[in-house]
Amino acid sequence: MTPLPPVPPKHSLGQNFLIDPNIARKLVGALDPQPDETVLEIGPGVGALTAVLLERATRVIAVEIDGRLIPGLRERFGEQLDLLHADILAVDLTELATRAGGRLALLSCLPYYASSPILFHLLKHRAALSRAVLTLQREVADRCCAKPGTKDYGGVSVQLALAASPRRLFTISPHVFRPRPKVESAALLLDFTRPHPAQPRSWDALEQVLRAAFGQRRKTLRNALSAKFDFEKTDEMLAAAGVNPKTRAEDVPPEGFVALAESV
Repeated sequence: MTPLPPVPPKHSLGQNFLIDPNIARKLVGALDPQPDETVLEIGPGVGALTAVLLERATRVIAVEIDGRLIPGLRERFGEQLDLLHADILAVDLTELATRAGGRLALLSCLPYYASSPILFHLLKHRAALSRAVLTLQREVADRCCAKPGTKDYGGVSVQLALAASPRRLFTISPHVFRPRPKVESAALLLDFTRPHPAQPRSWDALEQVLRAAFGQRRKTLRNALSAKFDFEKTDEMLAAAGVNPKTRAEDVPPEGFVALAESV
């Protein structure tokens, strides 16, 4: 087991440190870092994933928000690890990839409280990433992979389906973390090299449509969208996209939302 740091975990940072080297090897194996690529790790914590990554990857950049952990990581890994003390949401991943000379592979056990903001940050910088293996709360991973017609299908499902072909890999027990979370986790693979054939010209327009559509998901799509776009504009959008006005958001496939966004 990886030792815990000599500092108490911060509840405000959602810290649940991975301590099981077998799970660390499984996650790194799922990422399968190649010799010519740079791997970005978000939140190295006590270094369980980092240690295995450094055995497999030529260059690893780790971004850690908790300054209390920085000295221990530097002492343990030295110059092997390119360590940044920063909030990942403030890091320009596109610039980081440019400096690295290519798209980044990404690995992280994401803190539960920040998983959604981080996912949207990755989507914003999708062109800078090749793929990502993330651990998330199991229910969040299910939403990321949800298909049309299911209760878990929502805005994040659509955007990830369009950008990264999401796939749930395996479930992870709470027992491999310290402190133990009260929920199960799951590993999620995002492949940004395999986007959906349908791509929006404007992701901002797509996000507007998704917020309106899923903001009132019990309503018909016509009624939900009209709260944002008014009925006349909504009818034009639905007609142009060839989407039935009486359907609900959860039944519209990703390409249908792309078609709707074209008229915004």
